[in-house]
Amino acid sequence: MPGFKAHLFGGALFFLLALTAVLWLGIYRPDYQTLALLAVITLLAALFPDVDTDSKGRVLFYGALLALYLVLMIQGRYRLAAVLGFCALLPAVAHHRGWTHSWWAMLLVPLPILILPVAFYERSPLLLLPFYLAAVLGYLSHLVLDRVF
Repeated sequence: MPGFKAHLFGGALFFLLALTAVLWLGIYRPDYQTLALLAVITLLAALFPDVDTDSKGRVLFYGALLALYLVLMIQGRYRLAAVLGFCALLPAVAHHRGWTHSWWAMLLVPLPILILPVAFYERSPLLLLPFYLAAVLGYLSHLVLDRVF
């Protein structure tokens, strides 16, 4: 079973391959700030299926979320912080390699990235699609490395 370094490397590799493809095809051209956010989302999603274990990946994942919660609270975005906190607790209610290591979780777990900004801030789902796809891509890299498929 790969460790957190292998999952981070796999997430980075999948991200770079996808980025190369969309840039070459001219489908999407994010600015540098968006590009950095997409990379972080991909890497965190690559760690997510293993956050239910005592691992360095869990420490990195929840450390990044802790920083994000702080930023959201400073900005007064308490509803979003609460929903993210709720979602971050979901892996704790299952056994390792349970639902978090399934293809349907790969598609459903990142859905709040699409749904919450639409519900809370009336954002267009199309504007959020790259962020959702980055999370699915990171999650996919984890499942591929764990040979779930």
